[in-house]
Amino acid sequence: MDNLCGIFSLQGINIVGPSNAEPAPRPPSPAMYQLDIILKKGNNLAIRDRTGTSDPYVKFKIAGKEVFRSKTIHKNLNPVWDDRISLHVETLRDPLYVKVFDYDFGLQDDFMGSAYLYLESLEHQRTLDVTLDLKDPQYPEHNLGSLELAITLTPKEVDVRDATMLLRRNWKRSSKYQSLRLSDVHRKAQLWRGIVSISLIEGHSLKPMDANGLSDPYVKFRMGHQKYKSKTIPKTLNPQWREQFDFHLYDEQGGYVDITVWDKDAGKKDDFMGRCTIDLSLLSKEHTHKLDLPLEEGEGVLVLLVTLTASAAVSISDLSVNMLDDPNERHQIMQRYSLWRSLHNLKDVGVVQVKVIRAEGLMAADVTGKSDPFCVVELSNDRLQTHTVYKNLNPEWNKVFTFNVKDIHSVLEVTVYDEDRDRSADFLGKVAIPLLNIQNGERKAYALKSKELTGPTKGVIFLEIDVIFNAVKAGLRTLIPIEQKYIEEEPRVSKQLLLRNFNRVRRCIMFLINTGCYINSCFEWDSPQRSVCAFVLFVIFVWNFELYMIPLTLLLPLAWNYILIASGKDTRQDVQAVEDLLEDEDEDFDKDDKDSERKGFMNKLYAIQDVCISVQNALDEVASYGERIKNTFNWTVPFLSWLAIVSLGVATIIIYFIPLRYIVLAWGVNKFTKKLRDPYTIDNNELLDFLSRVPSDVQVVQYRELKVDPNPSPNKRKKNNPG
Repeated sequence: MDNLCGIFSLQGINIVGPSNAEPAPRPPSPAMYQLDIILKKGNNLAIRDRTGTSDPYVKFKIAGKEVFRSKTIHKNLNPVWDDRISLHVETLRDPLYVKVFDYDFGLQDDFMGSAYLYLESLEHQRTLDVTLDLKDPQYPEHNLGSLELAITLTPKEVDVRDATMLLRRNWKRSSKYQSLRLSDVHRKAQLWRGIVSISLIEGHSLKPMDANGLSDPYVKFRMGHQKYKSKTIPKTLNPQWREQFDFHLYDEQGGYVDITVWDKDAGKKDDFMGRCTIDLSLLSKEHTHKLDLPLEEGEGVLVLLVTLTASAAVSISDLSVNMLDDPNERHQIMQRYSLWRSLHNLKDVGVVQVKVIRAEGLMAADVTGKSDPFCVVELSNDRLQTHTVYKNLNPEWNKVFTFNVKDIHSVLEVTVYDEDRDRSADFLGKVAIPLLNIQNGERKAYALKSKELTGPTKGVIFLEIDVIFNAVKAGLRTLIPIEQKYIEEEPRVSKQLLLRNFNRVRRCIMFLINTGCYINSCFEWDSPQRSVCAFVLFVIFVWNFELYMIPLTLLLPLAWNYILIASGKDTRQDVQAVEDLLEDEDEDFDKDDKDSERKGFMNKLYAIQDVCISVQNALDEVASYGERIKNTFNWTVPFLSWLAIVSLGVATIIIYFIPLRYIVLAWGVNKFTKKLRDPYTIDNNELLDFLSRVPSDVQVVQYRELKVDPNPSPNKRKKNNPG
């Protein structure tokens, strides 16, 4: 019979293709079909937002189950998706149901139309251009626009058992996203291609929502299917959250992160306080951005830190950012931080390059005896992340990170986590490395520590680090306030921590008491020889005293301890007692947590908890400064001790040549006129800023490297594994 060209109209579907007066006989039904779909674009879609636009996305369903959801195109009635989907279907009886929605963050998404595609009507092994006219079953006369697709249906002759296994694997892969992409029909196509790390820092001047003129704000984040909610900060318009959230980025081109602020209202519906959006396509990757985002439809500003990290695995030899291995690039960087450029851009202290090579012998976090490890590298408020190596206890990342150094006394933190898609990542191990302790270009194995850095955990990580900095800029930066780290753990009440800080303060006080007793013994003539020497020195010192002798006297213990260290006699105090106390505390943390859960009364005694935390932190601060003064003179950090020598030497010369009255006068004029010259200046104490860079005894223990056993026995590994 003659072939005719016809148009089939199927429930709002226009399929252009050949038509026969009598349907041609079809081949026997195979065990499976492959349905390839290209979602091209939409035309004249419905308006659902007050701005006259919509944020459309498309859902595909078969037999009542969602098999694919497209990305969201913001503020567009003629969106272009160009999404490719590959599905395996067992029968053609169930039609493909297509629904379009308007994405509305914080509220229910608005329906924009739907259509059916009957698979039995499709010609096999031929790509057809399909136009779907969208309809609303409740208002069939409304014109809701159309979708353009390309459809290919291909029969697959496969063994029944293989088909059953493949279908089961495909449908169980994800409850929300169960399709296979055309580019890769395996699980890899659904893996994320990057990480969006968002640190919610604080808010300013938010809108008052309560009768008392305050609010109880919290923040919601949404990117595609991924959602997060911050904690609620009660009774404030200037909340400080200090929380960090990680989103998986599936689209290489980026996307949008929608943010809304809400007021918590007990017993009622929470009040909307404003919204803002982050366009990730405008942000550069591998860099931490500080964003001050004004709230739309509300009042105030949110302060965020946003970092985009690519997740593609590449080898070190192929990395274009591996600049320190290029002789020309390295020479330019050395020139940039040379001594004769010391006064150029004082904030640019240096650069650090971290090569995260691999890890070995990690802890098994999954029930299968494996882990899905990834690595996070942090320097102050900069945070970058590697890709995930799945089902592996000996992962290789071969990733290079580059950070700008703002403070040479910063500590590089490298943490290994186990990725868990259903929950937050599991901690596997951590190391903290002060930049001044790094040996440039040395590939080194670091034993992983516990979360509190007080004891070993299972596994080692191999790093290669290079630090280039300008010593003059680093020294000047030491005398200004240290950069605040935004994301820190909430302080908690712990009897072990309280006892540790009390013992640290007691040790410092006992040192002062013993020193006073020693001096008093000279007056008591307990040792005649010592008393005679002390008396002669006292008379000579008082008779010839000049003010410049004070910093000169402070130079003496620094010089004496340096001589002893150079001769092989280390005068630095053994911190083994502190280390033992930290280990005991680490063992008792779990016990404290269980006791608090069992008793439960701490949740009701907020006032007592605040007092305990204040006392605990005060003891820690007092003990830390006492230990830092001691460690300055003990050459714990040679750079700081040399800086102290230079500073004291300069002070000695100034006081020697300039009369005291002129020095005091200059100091007073500077203090009285500082606010007049710069009304926004931040008052600080250079001595305290210097001491804040010196590590306390606890930090010395935390930063101390553990010895790596090259051939650990299985029994020893099991013993060191805290899990």
